[in-house]
This record gives sequence, structure tokens and C-alpha cells, in this order.
Amino acid sequence: MTIALIIAGGSGTRMHQDIPKQFLTVNDRPVIVYTLEAFQRHPEIDAIAVVCIEGWEQVLRAYAAQYGITKLKWVFPGGENGQASIRSGVFGLEQSCKAEDLVLVHDAIRPLVSAEIISDCISKARRYGSAIATIPCAEAMLETADGETAKASYPRSQLRRTQTPQGFPLGKLCALHRKAAQAGITDSIASCTLAIELGEEVHFSAGSEKNIKLTTVEDIDIFKALLMAGKSDWQRD
Repeated sequence: MTIALIIAGGSGTRMHQDIPKQFLTVNDRPVIVYTLEAFQRHPEIDAIAVVCIEGWEQVLRAYAAQYGITKLKWVFPGGENGQASIRSGVFGLEQSCKAEDLVLVHDAIRPLVSAEIISDCISKARRYGSAIATIPCAEAMLETADGETAKASYPRSQLRRTQTPQGFPLGKLCALHRKAAQAGITDSIASCTLAIELGEEVHFSAGSEKNIKLTTVEDIDIFKALLMAGKSDWQRD
């Protein structure tokens, strides 16, 4: 089985909104619905699980019913940070899924994930045991100690910008989170960074500049522009 694990446990403080950013409405549709629909439509996704911020579970289920997200099978509670939320999801899945089942961990606030990105993540994760959606680093990268000045640069050819989905077998994800608890790692940024901190090698899969993460108000403006331009492969006629 291949499962999309959507992480919607954050409050989105950088957006400066009363509503969590994954539940903001853009063009008469909640952000999380765009994300759910991408996985709902993908033929290789068998089920969807969501890690949801406390108090929004019923809203999530109502949206799933309204927009026909029939693959939604599980809703798990969010944690105090991203690592804790992912852990909640993978340990929740462990109760009813198999260790060999493939899990694609994806940010709820990346609503423009394409079918091609999902397909490549699945293919690479099945082949290599991990798949991290990435894109090349196009900008010049400077090293700084004080956040205001730089005296050194880092070769951009040696860097990749990570996105989601990030695919792993469920058993491997659970093992990583148990090792992290033993090692005292409590706030790793993503599944890929957690794996690397624990000495694992990870493999890349395809990402896209359009697979944006909605973190700021400016990101919402970019999202709206992409919707207007009809550049996303999920957009309905």
C-alpha cells in the first residue's frame, strides 16, 4: 500500500492570520483541499492520512466529505513541532499498516504538488528505500556567522533545495523516530534531515519550482498567480 501522510499540524504564525495557513481559503477553496485533491487523484496513492492541528479535525473531515476526498482514512493529532507531528503520523499508521507500506510525507501547505512529482517520489522510494523531492540551488550561497555579513561562499553545485513529498517505507520511518528518541533528537526539520542526522543516506526525486510552500503572505500571492495562470496540472476546467 502507498499512503500519503499530510502534515497539517502547524499554526502558521509567520502568516499572521487567525486561521492556520493550511485552512486559509484561496479562490474559494481551502489550501489543504488543493493538497488533498492532488493525492486523491493520483492512481498510485491508496490512502491518505492527515496529522491535524488540534481543534480542526472536524473541519478537516467536513472538507473531505464536501470535496470528495474518499481516500482519507486516518486523522492523527499534531505535535509540538514538525518532527513530533510526523512521529505522531507514522506511529499512528504503524497500528494498522505494514512495515513495507510506502509513506509519502508531504506538507499540507504545498498545494501545487504535481502528479509527476508524486510518481517520481514513489518510483525512487521503491527502488532506493528513500526519495526526497529536491530542486537545484540556483542562487549564490553565502556563509554567515552573524546573519548580517559574509566572508565565504558555498558552491551551489553541491547543494539541493528540499521539498516534499519525502518517501520511505513505514518501518524505516518508525525506526528513525525511535532512534531519534534514543539519541535525544527532538526538532529535526524534516524526514530527510532526521535520516541524515542518524547516519542514513537519502536519494533524490524530482521537485519543481512551482511546488511552493505557503509560509508567508507573499507565498499566497505567488500561489494565486499560479492559479490564475493555470500552470498547475491539477487545475480543473
